[in-house]
Amino acid sequence: MNRFEFNTGDHKEEEEKVLVGRSYGKEVLYRFRKNKGAWISFFIIILLIVIALAAPAVSSYSYKEVHSEYSNLPPRIPGLEKLGIFDGVSHGQNMYEAKNCTDKYFFFGTDNLGRDIWTRVWEGTRISLLIAALAVIIDVCIGVIYGLVSGYFGGKVDMVMQRITEILSSLPTLVVVTLMLVVMKPGLGSIIIALMLTGWINMSRIVRAQVLKLKDQEFVLAARTLGVSNRDILFKEILPNSLGQIIITFMFSIPNAIFLEAFLAFVGLGVPAPMASLGSLINDGYKSAMTYPHMVAAPVIVLGVLMLGFNLFADGLRDAIDPQLKQM
Repeated sequence: MNRFEFNTGDHKEEEEKVLVGRSYGKEVLYRFRKNKGAWISFFIIILLIVIALAAPAVSSYSYKEVHSEYSNLPPRIPGLEKLGIFDGVSHGQNMYEAKNCTDKYFFFGTDNLGRDIWTRVWEGTRISLLIAALAVIIDVCIGVIYGLVSGYFGGKVDMVMQRITEILSSLPTLVVVTLMLVVMKPGLGSIIIALMLTGWINMSRIVRAQVLKLKDQEFVLAARTLGVSNRDILFKEILPNSLGQIIITFMFSIPNAIFLEAFLAFVGLGVPAPMASLGSLINDGYKSAMTYPHMVAAPVIVLGVLMLGFNLFADGLRDAIDPQLKQM
């Protein structure tokens, strides 16, 4: 019996697959596009930003303009009213006819002072987005630099800096803001200072962990051997290799900052009246939620969509930048 036999069948070699090389940026973009949830959330965030910037500017009503004769009107939207929804009917009665204002349209209705909730909601969204932008700037300017210095120099410098962060993180943000109200008025200033005191701590810890992982690797040791200064090593060698974690961290800090502003406004520590924020609108609306649910429904939905959009976008960005983090 022969152990070797000729293969008489047709033998076709597999076609060689051509692997297209991609840069790191293109690879991140490719993985992000495959995440439909993150891609949709990105467009939702852009849409909310555009509406928040444009709606108050083109509205015929101001966020602080009072019309007592139009108080407590339910939502009414042209076109949709013919379908029996958003037609201004509340408790079986057309409130627009009852108040002789059938020529008026309030997309989100009005509050108890007759102010247009549509304009106030998007004005409040502006403030929430401003808080989010400030959170990112504070995280980058304070948290990144603090974490770089603490992790790179180590020793006594690291020990002192970490004890400072532990003391600050042990103070509840609500207590800090409440104490600040003793010397400051409620408003954006108090919220900004609260973020400056505690908002950067998580970022500094993330950056410090990255520095501790990178500072003993070969490319950093080679830079030291060549006489590169500590500043250039930090900002030209270590920082670029930590950008992935930094971007992910401050993207997750955006919804946290938005929720902080809404929570502080809900408990009465937010922006003062007549300024509007999503938290203050929820605070004003929940008192009449059983009678006039439209007052609280609109700001709650916008706040929920905004936070969900940023969270999904941050999740997708994290998976695109470092897919291995998804397994952790």
